[in-house]
Amino acid sequence: MKVAGTRKVLIQVKPAYPPLARKGNLTGIVKLVATVAPEGSVVRTSVIGGNPVLVQAAIDAVSKSRWQVAPEETKETIEIKFEPPSE
Repeated sequence: MKVAGTRKVLIQVKPAYPPLARKGNLTGIVKLVATVAPEGSVVRTSVIGGNPVLVQAAIDAVSKSRWQVAPEETKETIEIKFEPPSE
């Protein structure tokens, strides 16, 4: 997960590679904007781009991640690269 923003990621959750993506041997990058609350939890996400098969896995991982505490809500831009897991 590559994050472009002002806050440090404290807990970074790795996304699950979806079974349908595995079946189709899909790769790709999902781009999201996460709105992070002052205490570090994700309040909401919006999708900038990416394969629809991979998007939900990316949203789930980002939603479980945690950022450092900050005085106010921030928006963090995130890129998640998906590749088939090596067997």
